[in-house]
Amino acid sequence: MNNFGKVAVLFGGKSAEREVSLNSGSRVLAALLRQGVDAHAFDPAERKLDELAAYDRAFIALHGRYGEDGTIQGVLELMGIPYTGSGVMASAVGMDKWRTKLLWRAAGLPIPEYAMLKADSDFADIEEELGLPLFVKPACEGSSIGITKVKRSGDLRAAYLEAAKHDSLVIAERAILGGEYTVAILGGEALPIIKIEPVTEFYDYEAKYLRDDTAYRCPCGLPVEREAELRRQAVDAFHVLGGRGWGRVDFLMDEEGGAYFLEANTSPGMTDHSLVPMAARVAGIPYDELVVRVLALAALG
Repeated sequence: MNNFGKVAVLFGGKSAEREVSLNSGSRVLAALLRQGVDAHAFDPAERKLDELAAYDRAFIALHGRYGEDGTIQGVLELMGIPYTGSGVMASAVGMDKWRTKLLWRAAGLPIPEYAMLKADSDFADIEEELGLPLFVKPACEGSSIGITKVKRSGDLRAAYLEAAKHDSLVIAERAILGGEYTVAILGGEALPIIKIEPVTEFYDYEAKYLRDDTAYRCPCGLPVEREAELRRQAVDAFHVLGGRGWGRVDFLMDEEGGAYFLEANTSPGMTDHSLVPMAARVAGIPYDELVVRVLALAALG
């Protein structure tokens, strides 16, 4: 039925997003098995990586550090095992929100104003410069881990200390409050845009994975021409980072309709709450077909 050979589905791992990855990977594994693929679970936190030599191809369903940041991609490159998603460089850069911003700004793509925080930063000055509210986040974590929305003057230092528990690089970013959107990318093509409407203060871990009252609008409600333009820009943003195969690019809109690119995801979630499967379904691609198409895009280099 296919020429994928023996496939390792990598999920679990040892990042802060382990539980999400276990959810994603178990669903991916089940889909591949339903489609007749010789797929097997592989948790890098519980097995030696040299055991990957027994596999012909890898589906990466790891999230966060050690799975989305270029490290496992480097291992697979050295072993000559084609893998899903972006390569070493794009994975590492995409995991780093600060360096993503540097590249996007250099490429002329709009991003929210931001400042890097340190323990000795002038927090009052940064609050005044960026304005309130603002978001504080670790540069190299996903799933909204460690993020705080700062709404009151004087609260920035505490938000920095919370984010610094997760990463030495911490970003303060001006809040853009006209709506949050995401663009799934599959094989170089953008899928329909999703508008995300959480009932929580912002699209945090709880809203992403635990609640059932977060609203996802697809169609997203933007005019057809505007959506087409933003889909093209999202593909460009992904390619600026060196992204390939599949991924996701998130953006915000202000009250005047201006778009600001926020971050890229080079190993998107595949849970029942995840965004890429939602967009694929609207595009007429069922979950099992999506998983097989992602696997077919596995590559080296």
